[in-house]
Amino acid sequence: MTQRPSFSRDDVDIIERKSPYEGFFRLDRLRLRHRLFNGGWSRELTRELFVRTEAVAVLPWDPVRDEILLVEQFRVGALDFRDSPWCLELIAGIRDKDDESLEDLVRREAQEEAGIRLGELIRLPGYLASPGGSNERLSLFFAVTDLSEAGGIHGHPDEGEDIRVLTVPMAEVPALIDAGQLDNAPCLVALHWLMLHHQRLRGQYAR
Repeated sequence: MTQRPSFSRDDVDIIERKSPYEGFFRLDRLRLRHRLFNGGWSRELTRELFVRTEAVAVLPWDPVRDEILLVEQFRVGALDFRDSPWCLELIAGIRDKDDESLEDLVRREAQEEAGIRLGELIRLPGYLASPGGSNERLSLFFAVTDLSEAGGIHGHPDEGEDIRVLTVPMAEVPALIDAGQLDNAPCLVALHWLMLHHQRLRGQYAR
């Protein structure tokens, strides 16, 4: 039997919601209460919520070369946790156009960040990045793509982007993960999905 959550959105009473800060991101402060597993309601709680629009990321894979494409760029969030704040990541972007589909967004980001045209897209399970304090949801894609010409430096310098494109043989991916070189959630989720389905995908596309 599929396990379902015990409660729904209707079991949360939002008393007040304010936005004390709004810049590139937004910070909301909520006063709320919610139903309890043992019955009744919680006391009034105050929670800060980091708010951002939906994000997407894509893992391009070349079935002929059996390589993936990663991008490398500076990330301020890695300053306190790594010897180098330059991170290996998936192509990614934030949805800032309501009339643009997630598929169109990820194809546009692939052109801007890596200079490639994505082939067939496969939608992977999305996830909440850190639901204890953020509403950020990331939609993941896998793309069957010709990477024979991939490489170089890309991005929009006027937006502070300096992005290096790398192709990595699938045989090297487990060692990169074990060494902690791929330590961000989109990479880990997408690459573990690919490793789980790699043999099937090779049989389907590597012809």
